[in-house]
Amino acid sequence: MPASVSPRLVERLPLLPVGKVLFGPLLLLQARRVRRTTLRLPEAAGPRQGREGAGAGAPLRVLVVGDSSAAGVGVDCQSAAFAQPLARQLAELSGRPVAWQLLGKTGVNSAEALDLVRDAELAPADVLVTAVGTNDVTSQRSATRYVEALQALQAEVHERTGARALVCTGLPPLHILPAAPQPLRWYLGQCARRLDRALQRWLAGQPRARYCSLQWAADPGAMARDKFHPGAGQYRQWAGMVAGLIHDDLLRDEPIGPR
Repeated sequence: MPASVSPRLVERLPLLPVGKVLFGPLLLLQARRVRRTTLRLPEAAGPRQGREGAGAGAPLRVLVVGDSSAAGVGVDCQSAAFAQPLARQLAELSGRPVAWQLLGKTGVNSAEALDLVRDAELAPADVLVTAVGTNDVTSQRSATRYVEALQALQAEVHERTGARALVCTGLPPLHILPAAPQPLRWYLGQCARRLDRALQRWLAGQPRARYCSLQWAADPGAMARDKFHPGAGQYRQWAGMVAGLIHDDLLRDEPIGPR
């Protein structure tokens, strides 16, 4: 955080008005420069639906919904991104085949991810995994609107696919984002923390939901070459963490899916 900003002041006053009053014109200029100069990488190539594993029994069915990170920006192919490795690692852990579907699009916030789901043909699912929030920060959506959109997304998916379990990925550590200069980096980090806390509060009241933190990914050297998206090793670790949450927590508490 910039030295001129008191942590106590930030705790006492609403974050967005304080940040905008103190740094508004500079934040706007820096944000425009970041959009103009940041390297734009494509989404990972490859299938967005498939089946992993050859174990016995009916498959576990996983639907992944999210933004550019869900779509695998930063690596070349879906086999090195998030959704397909998640299915592969979950199949290895459970000894069951895993059917997976990905709905991911660069630039979408939580409301746009909901529209993506509403417009898509969805396969049956047992678990919904979300990866959305960074674009809620950059588009300055409030924590309330962010959680409301995720609630609506969860309800839409449950109604149309039968999914009863949920894993939500938290906000990435935007406070270390190499592509953004200070004070924009600090400001984005504070906004991300606000949304992340709201997400955790919402999930805490749901017995069939889990939260997956991304704060461990605060290593600029492990990021993709755009210095914005995950690198291959980070995607692999993230997929393993979510697979573990599904297998060790959700499957242990109650069987998921047909057998």
